[in-house]
Amino acid sequence: MKKILKFLTGRLFSFILLVALQLGVVIWVVTNFMSASAYYIPIAYTLAFISVFFLVSGDDHPIYIISWLLLIYVAPLLGVPFYLIFGNKRSSAKLSRQMAKYQEHYEKEMRAILPEPDPSVRNGLFESSPLFGRQSDYIRNLTGAPAWSGTTVEYFPLGEDVFAKILEEVEKARRFILFEYFIIAEGEMWDVMVALLRKKLAEGVYIRLLYDDFGSIKTIPSNYEQTLKDMGFHVGVFNRLKPHLNAKLNYRDHRKILIIDGEVGFTGGINFADEYINRKIRFGHWKDTTVMLKGDAVWNLTLMFFQQWIFTTDEEVDLSEFIPRQSYPSDGFVQPFGDTPLDGENISENAYIQIINHARHYVWITTPYLIIDTQMLTALTIAAQSGVDVRIITPNFPDKWYVHPVTRANYLPLLKTGVKIFEYTPGFMHAKMFVADDEVSIVGTTNMDYRSFYLHFECGVIFFHSKVVKQVRNDIRKTLDLCTEITLIQQETISFPIRLARNILKLFSPLM
Repeated sequence: MKKILKFLTGRLFSFILLVALQLGVVIWVVTNFMSASAYYIPIAYTLAFISVFFLVSGDDHPIYIISWLLLIYVAPLLGVPFYLIFGNKRSSAKLSRQMAKYQEHYEKEMRAILPEPDPSVRNGLFESSPLFGRQSDYIRNLTGAPAWSGTTVEYFPLGEDVFAKILEEVEKARRFILFEYFIIAEGEMWDVMVALLRKKLAEGVYIRLLYDDFGSIKTIPSNYEQTLKDMGFHVGVFNRLKPHLNAKLNYRDHRKILIIDGEVGFTGGINFADEYINRKIRFGHWKDTTVMLKGDAVWNLTLMFFQQWIFTTDEEVDLSEFIPRQSYPSDGFVQPFGDTPLDGENISENAYIQIINHARHYVWITTPYLIIDTQMLTALTIAAQSGVDVRIITPNFPDKWYVHPVTRANYLPLLKTGVKIFEYTPGFMHAKMFVADDEVSIVGTTNMDYRSFYLHFECGVIFFHSKVVKQVRNDIRKTLDLCTEITLIQQETISFPIRLARNILKLFSPLM
């Protein structure tokens, strides 16, 4: 009863209620139009044709277009207004223009304050592997984020391991702390972190906290932003959730970045909620991973943070105060990069696909969701059919009932081509990792699903010839011992009603 009361008095319920009322008005108008007009059918299909024209004339992904086409033609009087409200990305043009302005500012400041690494870094990467050099250039050319040497790295296979390290490094902060996460949640993990941050604040450390409004709407009180400000923190809430029927609601900040003094940076899958460190059991054992960087490459993460921070708070920031002041021993080539849904580029997915295409011996993957498009399916299929050992680990315990069937709907076509699929038996696999041939790996925040690839702000780190690569490989190898392998025979014998339900959900997965 306490949980129900908390939900009914929370922001999420009021948001859902207001959105439902607006949708109710739309449905009422459409229904009355149908009953009052003898010409509603030709008018409806004329509007549907116009909507389809705008839909196919854009640069959206084909599977996204197909899902909306189906909805529009099956139920045009509902599909058309729903598309105009939620699917028409042109309605977010203002947000795109605003972000572009800050992106331009961010790029100019970055170039002016800290030039790209010495040309020997790029030349060294090309000498070690022209393919990796090209992949690094692709990321740098589209995001402005170069590869660095002069960076030490450390890999953490579990949330509880990295949380202890985070507390240790935050304790050492002397100048500033930058904090950007999708979810913060009241509980043991966040309480300990806040207590330490308040201690550092009292010591004169400048602290900026940025979190996503939708990601944290169920996990913190409605007035929590002011609570944090009253403590003395500088706070930004990304893309505040307002009950306006608009595609802007889709764009969320899914990044996880923590930076200390410009010298130390963390990123990976964990948010600040107790399940991420297994203090709270929600879906069995929670498997997640994080990397810590020390040195020059942290600058990429710092600039990613301030891109979102300046956009969210409109604060004028002198970025020269945040430059790394110390280089560390090089551990291969390290390239943190970001991805935005507003630039028309699918950087994270393409970085994954490049790893798959370049693999000669193996490519191993962990992901909480396996909701893939044609390009990813083709890349995985060609790799497996070419003799590459392709393995994918997904959760056995789902965190979202409607997403897990879509993940499983993709098993059969992959298994038929030789891809090996495993489910993490102890619980929920939340880590987002790629590793190939003991040479290259990505650890970051990007899931293998439509939302991460096309609608979220994401980040990750690609490692070339770094010790992290083998650490990721070894961790996945150990994790495979805790997994159940999914076989082709099992999937072929699944009943027709289950397969039908999975494929219906899969068809509409881009709209979820």
